[in-house]
Amino acid sequence: MRTGPRNLLTDVCGLTVGNAEDASMLTGVTAVVCDDMPTAAVQVLGGAPGTRETDMLRPEIPVRGVNAIVLSGGSAFGLEAASGVMEALSEDGRGLAVGPALVPLVPSAIIFDLMVGDKPAAPGARYRALGREAYGAASDDFALGSAGAGMGATTANLRGGLGSASTRLSSGHTVAALIVANPIGQATIGESGRFWAAPFEIGDECGGLGMPFPLPADSAAIRHKLAARALANTAIAVVATDAVLTKPQATRLALSGHTGVARAIWPSHTVADGDTVFALATGRMDAPHDTIELEACAAACLSRATARAIFLAAPMPGHGPPAWCEVFG
Repeated sequence: MRTGPRNLLTDVCGLTVGNAEDASMLTGVTAVVCDDMPTAAVQVLGGAPGTRETDMLRPEIPVRGVNAIVLSGGSAFGLEAASGVMEALSEDGRGLAVGPALVPLVPSAIIFDLMVGDKPAAPGARYRALGREAYGAASDDFALGSAGAGMGATTANLRGGLGSASTRLSSGHTVAALIVANPIGQATIGESGRFWAAPFEIGDECGGLGMPFPLPADSAAIRHKLAARALANTAIAVVATDAVLTKPQATRLALSGHTGVARAIWPSHTVADGDTVFALATGRMDAPHDTIELEACAAACLSRATARAIFLAAPMPGHGPPAWCEVFG
C-alpha cells in the first residue's frame, strides 16, 4: 500500500479542508468543502451523538450530495459552526437549487471539549464565526494534531487531535479519511506508546514503532475518561473516495470507517461516545473498482488517521492530559 501525495483527505480530488481555532478556549472547527456535490452518507454508532442535517443522508432519502461537512468542538454550541459555513456558501452562490433559491447543504457533528480552555463555553455566534473562518481557509494542505476541531480533543490518557491519512488503491482510485479523535477510550496499547493502529501504518507516519511484542499484560485493560457523560467523548470522522458510488454504497463506506475507529480505539462505540462517520464519493475517477478493497482501505485509513491525530498533538500544559510527544517522544 502507498499513500496519496499528501497523505491527507484532500488527496481525493474535489475536496479541500480548512481549520479555525480559538486559542483562549482551546476549541475549533474543521470544514470539509466540496467542489461539487458528491454523494454523501453517514453512520452513527456512538451512544451519545451530536449532529445536524444527518437525516437527509439516510440511503432512502432522495437528496444525494452535500456542499460541505463541518466537524466542530463546543458540544451543542459547536453545531452553529455549520451555519457560518452555510452563510459563506450562500454568499458564494453555492447550494442545492430549490426553485429560485440556493440552499447550501452542510451536515455536521461535534465533540465535547468544553472546560478544556480558559473559558467554559462560547455562544453559538463564536462558532458561526469559526465556521466562516474554516471555510475561508479551505485548501489542499492543512494542519493536523492540535488544529481545527482537534484543538481541545483528549483521549483517556493523552491529548487527542485532528488526524488524516490516504491510500492509493491498486485500481488507481484514492480513499482517504479525516478524524477528530476525542474518544472515551485510548488509542495506545496499555501503558506503552504504541498504537492499536500500528499494523496498518504506512512508513513512519505514527512513529514507525509497530506493535509491542509480547503484548503488555495490561493491553486489554479498559481505561476511560473519569466521570464520562453524554457528549463528552466522541470520534467524528469523514471517509472519502474518488470512486463512483451510489448512496447505499456510500453508507457501506461510512460503516467500514467505523471498523477503523474500533481497530484504533479501545474501547469505542460506547454509550458515552458520539462516534459518527460521514462518507463522500466525488466520482472523479469513473473506472471499475474492487468494493471490498475500497471498504477495507477506508477502515485502514481511518485507523491510521486516528493514530496520527494523537501522535501529532501538541503539548498544552495545564489543560488536560499530556501529549504523546511529552510522554513517549
